[in-house]
Amino acid sequence: MQPTAIRLPARFTRVLISVNPTAGSGSGQRRVECLAELLAAGGYRVDVVTDLDEMAQRAERYFSEGTLRAVVAAGGDGTVAEVVNRTGADVPLAVLPLGTENLLAKYLCQRPSAEAVFETIDQGISVKLDAACANGRIFLLMVGVGFDAEVVRRVEEARSGHITHAAYVKPIWDSIRSYQYPELRVYCDRAASDDLEQAQPSIAARWLFAFNLPRYGGGIPFAPQAVGTDGLLDVCTFRRGSFWQGLRYLACIVCRQHERLADCVTAQTPRFRVEADVPVPYQIDGDLGGWLPLAVEVLPGRLSAVVPRRWVAKQGYRIENESEAGGELGVRS
Repeated sequence: MQPTAIRLPARFTRVLISVNPTAGSGSGQRRVECLAELLAAGGYRVDVVTDLDEMAQRAERYFSEGTLRAVVAAGGDGTVAEVVNRTGADVPLAVLPLGTENLLAKYLCQRPSAEAVFETIDQGISVKLDAACANGRIFLLMVGVGFDAEVVRRVEEARSGHITHAAYVKPIWDSIRSYQYPELRVYCDRAASDDLEQAQPSIAARWLFAFNLPRYGGGIPFAPQAVGTDGLLDVCTFRRGSFWQGLRYLACIVCRQHERLADCVTAQTPRFRVEADVPVPYQIDGDLGGWLPLAVEVLPGRLSAVVPRRWVAKQGYRIENESEAGGELGVRS
């Protein structure tokens, strides 16, 4: 069945821009200001807020009034996650990429210029995508358990402001020298009636990655087949634990041959649980999530994303109410 998108009505004229003050640089602030100016010139009523609680309150009010066109998350993937965790499933979300990593924006083909984001909001094409929940926190892209999460933990421990790619160099080196690769016990839901608390571990691994959308830092294709509308998470695990094994796995992943390895186990599941006998960190969407145990569950249709038309065409979506919804470029009445 062909997936469908909708056009937001032209009467939705409220736009909230939620800004992470630590994401991006001075150029990022200028892009926020430029986007606000473009929207105001286009007839939209714009609020720029830096307080997440205030953003959530205004989003709820404007949505209930039937005037909210979009909440714009201005920052990196962490900023997007903060906005999603504080707004409802039907609140339309757009992204102004400003942070170190903008994996969701790349997936949605959202260019980072203020003009491109204005065009996306003005066209007002919205789609429903799955999200997922990790120990009660919503995420959109992926979760990692083990080595990569240890790197993220060290980065955040040393963080004093805006994170750059250079900030990962020392944490990666320190993790290579000290990480022990403890065994992970992974329990996957094979049927709707499965009791994950009672099930035997279906996978034993030293590395675990799970994806709602097919994106990971550096474009590494762990799960290029992941789909954000199938109600499933794509789990990828590796059995052997060492830095040298990690390099072997990485080479196979880059060549998209890793699923042929005997020590690589993959699964598609609506939920899974991970345990270990020692403290092991996990990361969600590139931010430290916490420590095992970890319970992850897909949330079908949890994200309402305002997306560029080219993404809709690339994914083969049909726009349901194109003719009557309005949203053409130009000044609103």
